[in-house]
Amino acid sequence: MSELTPEGRRIVEDAARNHSVGTDAVRTILEALMKTGGGMAQFSHPELGGMGQWSRGGMIMIGDMFNNNLKYRVDALCNDLARAVERGDRMFTTPVGHFGGSPWWPQELGVPSSSGAQNDMRYACFPDSRRLAVDMGGNIWTYDTGEHRITGFAQQQGNDRTLTFTSQFGTVRLDSLRPFPDDSKKMEQANDVFGTIAQLADLRDKGVLTEDEFATKKAELLKRI
Repeated sequence: MSELTPEGRRIVEDAARNHSVGTDAVRTILEALMKTGGGMAQFSHPELGGMGQWSRGGMIMIGDMFNNNLKYRVDALCNDLARAVERGDRMFTTPVGHFGGSPWWPQELGVPSSSGAQNDMRYACFPDSRRLAVDMGGNIWTYDTGEHRITGFAQQQGNDRTLTFTSQFGTVRLDSLRPFPDDSKKMEQANDVFGTIAQLADLRDKGVLTEDEFATKKAELLKRI
């Protein structure tokens, strides 16, 4: 399990004091939020009413479903911690979801503020160096995020290429960023491959291709990049 940074310990202790819960309960929520970029949390802790789920916009469920006072406290706790996650505060010495083992991103980038994965894509954000690392089918690219401070990720289901992130400027598509270093030919080839995969996904969703046929063709395409 990753250790908290000094800033992380301060945030956890402040939240525990402000919301009258133990630091272990706060850390449970914080780790769950880190895995989603602050958008939602699935958790299980006795101080929090057992198993529960929270998402931005007002959805809150806890195991102790009739304890409205606890429900309001958990909601307030999640909202406070989600804001810390979205600010990109460095709260753990290694990213949640990657405790131990060797990182897949270039080591010179250091420790990301957040990381995640979906389908054949993995991503990690490094706000201090303004870099975003993305692993697409085993090929790793580093992007220059410029003035964007990434706070969350989303990938459209059924389209293996549509990765977007949220910054202080709103929603930004991955393909709007400049690869670093700029390898235009390689990126053009990758974009063609993922565009073809997206078309195959549409055929699968329409029943033209079976799931096995789609998986086979997809694997063949990914080997080209």
